Formats: sequence, C-alpha cells, structure tokens
Amino acid sequence: MSFRLSYLADPGNPWFSWQYVRDNSDTILAALREHASLTARAVLIAAVIAVPLAVLATWYRALAGPIVAVTGVLYTIPSLALFAFLAPYLGIGAVTVLSVVVLYALLVIVRNTLAGLNQVPPEVREAAEGMGYGRWGRLLRIELPLAVPGILTGLRLATVSTVALVTVGVVVGRGGLGQLIFAGFQNNFYKAEIMTGTLLCVLLALLLDLILAGVGRLLTPWLARRAS
Repeated sequence: MSFRLSYLADPGNPWFSWQYVRDNSDTILAALREHASLTARAVLIAAVIAVPLAVLATWYRALAGPIVAVTGVLYTIPSLALFAFLAPYLGIGAVTVLSVVVLYALLVIVRNTLAGLNQVPPEVREAAEGMGYGRWGRLLRIELPLAVPGILTGLRLATVSTVALVTVGVVVGRGGLGQLIFAGFQNNFYKAEIMTGTLLCVLLALLLDLILAGVGRLLTPWLARRAS
C-alpha cells in the first residue's frame, strides 16, 4: 500500500501535462472527433426514432404504456452486458457503439417529448380543429412547435448521457476519448492521459449542452419574451 501511495504521488506522473498534450495532439484530436461524431449520430438517430414513438403514444393512448415500458427496460440493462450481447451480431466497431447508446437515449427523449406534447393546452387543439387542421396539420403546425422545450430538454439530457456512455465503447474498440482513459490505465496508470480524456469528455458535454440550449432559445423566442 505504501508503494502504491508513493507511486500515485510521484511528481514525475502529474495529473495534467501540457507536454503530453503537445506530443499527442493528433491522437487526442482524433479521439475527440470520433467521440463527438459518435455522440451526434447517436442522438440524431435516437431522436428520429423517439419523437415518432412519442407522437404515436399521444395519438394512441393504449401504446403509451408499452412504449415507455420497453424503453425503460432497455435503459436498465447494464451497458457492458448490452455491448456483450450485441457485439457477436453487429461486430466490433462503431455500429455496435451506436446501437447501444441509441437504445439508452430513447427513454429520455421519448419521455420528455411525450411530456411536451401532453402539455399542449386542449383549447389550443380545439381551436386548431375549428380552423380546419387535420391530425398531421395540428401536429406539424401547432403541437410539435409548442412541445419544442420538452423535446430539447430530452435531447440535452440524452446528449450529456451519451457523451459519458460512448467512453464505454472502448470495450469494442471505438470509445473515442474512452480510448485515452483506458490507455492511461494500461500505461502504468499514466494520470495525464487519463485526466486529458476525462476533461475533454466533460468539456464536450458542456459545449454540446450549451449549443442545444442556444438552439432552444432560437426556436422558442416566445419563452424569452415571457420570462422578461
């Protein structure tokens, strides 16, 4: 134990090193690009699946329970177990990582989209019907725009959790910044490598969250006016 503590306190193995960043900038940037790409693709795919599911759950109330239940069950499966289950069928690579993180993002987006759609006032729907809007017209012109805050909340939560979950993709060789973290543990607990991967994960999550928050402000200017 004393040897272990002295090793972790070794000044030759700092928690952060600009020298490491400079010497490995290409590797770090490649890992960051892969991480951002996997996150963006996963959240986009999850949104394309989850938003229609939430719409179906709104139109057909009998489907709401099963949709939320199935996505909830998928969310409770441990990530490593899901990787182990899908890898033999999908192979080792980005497809497996995307499949796993998409399944985890579904619940968050479905629930928040469903909440946003359910918060559309009934009198607004009735007014739209009185103006001659059909089901699709009400959805596209009235309900989805009013549900944008809920949808974006789901996207923001899903994005932050996906940034964290992508790191687990290292088990199938496509973990983005997780590759740096895992390599640091393999490389005699190289703390600078571990900390660099960790900090970049946190910064990436914060940056993407801020971007989505800005998009939300642009898409819902009436909320800003109401707040002021």
